[in-house]
Amino acid sequence: MKKLTACFNFILGVSVLILLLCAPHNGYAKKKVRKIVIDAGHGGRDPGCHGVYSYEKDITLAVAKKVGKLIQNELSDTKVVYTRDYDWYPELKERTEIANREKADLFISIHVNSTPKRNSPVKGTLVLVCGPSRVNEKEGAIGEHANNFEENQGLLDPNDPITSIIIAQYSQAFLAQSIVFGSKINEEFANQGRYTEGIRQQSLQVLASSAMPGVLVEIGYLNNSEEENYLNSEEGQMEVAMAIFKGIKFYKEETEKDPIQITIEN
Repeated sequence: MKKLTACFNFILGVSVLILLLCAPHNGYAKKKVRKIVIDAGHGGRDPGCHGVYSYEKDITLAVAKKVGKLIQNELSDTKVVYTRDYDWYPELKERTEIANREKADLFISIHVNSTPKRNSPVKGTLVLVCGPSRVNEKEGAIGEHANNFEENQGLLDPNDPITSIIIAQYSQAFLAQSIVFGSKINEEFANQGRYTEGIRQQSLQVLASSAMPGVLVEIGYLNNSEEENYLNSEEGQMEVAMAIFKGIKFYKEETEKDPIQITIEN
């Protein structure tokens, strides 16, 4: 009964936030992107996945700060909020609570991928948006192979009927916008010559419980030695940050465009 009550309260809270944040101020108001939350995955006691000499938590934080600096330098009317700006571990619930409390307009969670095989040839980027997952499908970005603290709480249970309600509410409000945003980031990675795995839907808790469009970005594979070196280099981190920033800038510009006025002559 306690679990059911907690789930109901969670759904009710998310529903109220969606209604409040999606309600237009007036019939002609344009949506402004004025606040962006950047979430550096893992942190503190949760290192995330690892390569030969580096941990996911350190790379995600470095890239997150570079994205934030680009926003501050190039988009002066937009505020950046970090879920963490040093090496500590906010729970998944805390990360989305920060975004919802700040009434952010966009949420970006940054992760590094991995596979079970060490020194793997697998490489590339992946962009995830919140949507229904296939049964038994798990996402490496949240810790499939890292034995970390987020491993068992990153994905919502696809067999739980409450999950369908949460995902349906999020999808109705934010999925289309998230896909537009995520597709642009994926395009920018491809323009840089990176191999991309495209854009996929996953029932990710960190996105589903946030009341705004958002994506989770896998910036490479840490158990690929070439990508580990790339992601630990200043040049590599800046390129990754620039791809994400260009996606943000595109989304902001598209969202803030004047609506098309259609005049019908009698």
